[in-house]
Amino acid sequence: MLRNHRYIKYIWRITITVSVVVMSLFSCKDKKDNLVAFAYDPDTVPTMITTDVSTLISDSGITRYRIVADVWMIYDQAKEPYWYFPEGLYFEQFAPDFEIEATVQADTAWRYTAKDLWKLRSNVHVENWKGEQFDSEELYWDGKNGKVFSDAYIEIKSGLTELKGYGFESNQTMTHYRIFRPHDGKLPFSETTPADSLETVPGETAGMDSLILEGE
Repeated sequence: MLRNHRYIKYIWRITITVSVVVMSLFSCKDKKDNLVAFAYDPDTVPTMITTDVSTLISDSGITRYRIVADVWMIYDQAKEPYWYFPEGLYFEQFAPDFEIEATVQADTAWRYTAKDLWKLRSNVHVENWKGEQFDSEELYWDGKNGKVFSDAYIEIKSGLTELKGYGFESNQTMTHYRIFRPHDGKLPFSETTPADSLETVPGETAGMDSLILEGE
C-alpha cells in the first residue's frame, strides 16, 4: 500500500512539472505574439531633442555663433547628419574678437553638420554689423566656403538704398553681395560716391542684369 502511495505521489509531481513547462511555453508564445516590430530610421527619428535652447557653438576653440531656439532636434545617425529647428531659429554670428558680425532669424532651419551648411526657410531676416537688412523666404549659408546664397526673391535695405530681385550671393559677413536678377528698388546716385556704393558687374549697365554692393 505504501509503495502504491509513493508511486501515485511520483506521478503527480511529474504531472505538475509538465503542466508548468507547458504553461510557460504558451505564456512566452503569447508574449512574442504581442510584440510589435520596430523599424528605426535614423533619417527621420532624432537621436536627441532639446527645448528652450540658448547655447554657444564653437569650432576649433573659436566661438562662432549663439543659437536660440524653442526646439532643437539632432539627427547625428542619419546618412547625412543634420540639425533641425522646426519652430524657428535666431542666431548671432561672431567675429574672432567676439563682436557680432550678423544676426539671423528664420521660421525653420536645418544645419547639415558634415557640410557646415545652413538652410534657412520662411521669413528669413538677416542684419549685418552695419545695420543692412536682408529679407527672403529661403537662404543658404555655406560655412566651409564662406558664402551666403539663394535663388529665391530677396529684398535688401541699406540706408536709402533698396534692392529687390532674384538670385543672391554674398560673403558670410553680408558686407559684399550681389543680386543676379534685379527686379525693383531705389538706387540713389550722387556726384560724390559714398564708401558703400552700388557698382555694376564689369562690362554691364547698372540695373540691367546684376548689381554688386561693396562694403568698406
